[in-house]
Amino acid sequence: MTISRRDMLAKVSIIGSMSIGGAVLGRRAKAASARQRKFTLDLSCGSIGVQADQRQAIGLAHRFGFESVSPDPHYVAQLSAASRRELLAEMKQKGLVWGAAGLPVDFRKDENTFRSNVQKLPRLAAALQQAGATRVGTWLMPCHAELTYLTNFRQHARRLRECATILADHGQRFGLEYVGPKTLWASKQHSFVHSMSEAKELIAEIGVDNMGLVLDSWHWYTAHETVEDLRTLTNADVVACDLNDAPVGLAIDAQIDSQRELPAATGVIDLKSFLSELVAIGFDGPVRAEPFNQPLNQMDNEPAAEATAKSIRKAFELVGG
Repeated sequence: MTISRRDMLAKVSIIGSMSIGGAVLGRRAKAASARQRKFTLDLSCGSIGVQADQRQAIGLAHRFGFESVSPDPHYVAQLSAASRRELLAEMKQKGLVWGAAGLPVDFRKDENTFRSNVQKLPRLAAALQQAGATRVGTWLMPCHAELTYLTNFRQHARRLRECATILADHGQRFGLEYVGPKTLWASKQHSFVHSMSEAKELIAEIGVDNMGLVLDSWHWYTAHETVEDLRTLTNADVVACDLNDAPVGLAIDAQIDSQRELPAATGVIDLKSFLSELVAIGFDGPVRAEPFNQPLNQMDNEPAAEATAKSIRKAFELVGG
């Protein structure tokens, strides 16, 4: 097809602006493609059915190519200063850093249980700080048999504010994980926090600035959330991340929390988009699997750790490794 000189001249200004715009977009695309993940391939033994103490977990993490490992607050708290230094030296030699600890406080039961637990938190948080760990997370039960949403919200805000303040005093970031499946949040009389927006509201009500989310691809998926929801987050908003896939053949609202798959096992959850947004915000925390998967749980420790590492690595390859 020939283009007349008149047509060409008429389009010069448009082509020029497109060239400028294209150059800008090209630079942005190049910058985006040059981004590297900052998050770590993390081993959380309890999340994959592996029974291992802290030293065994470190050994498994090193053997199968993990980059971080979850700290056990009770273990590090009973170490002497010298033993703690030895532990950190071993981790450094093996190229490992800490992931995120679980909150060692039961805040979901009666007040006496909470009070007896939270009194121990300053000592455990101090031990984590002395061991160089900086992240703690917990999950939110998305329903309650007796407490209405508002009553439960107020109780969570009060109790978790106390935990968050203690953790902040000891250099810890504190993440909350919302739990998304309808099969769970609709299973009791009163539903509770089960979406990102609701978790953000709870965090805002708590009002302590060391708080953020434990983000889980499974709950992002089962809460019917999108990439746009992820784009509301910054690195400061995400304390830790769980990476899971979902079984095939079930509608989103029929998914069951205790029946998940290892990352990138089925492709049901769009992990490429999920991880791409974590790369884009520069998330620099741990990414671990939490599949609640029976075949995995029945494996011995080493095969389970190896299978988990391979699955997370496969998911990471979706965004360049």
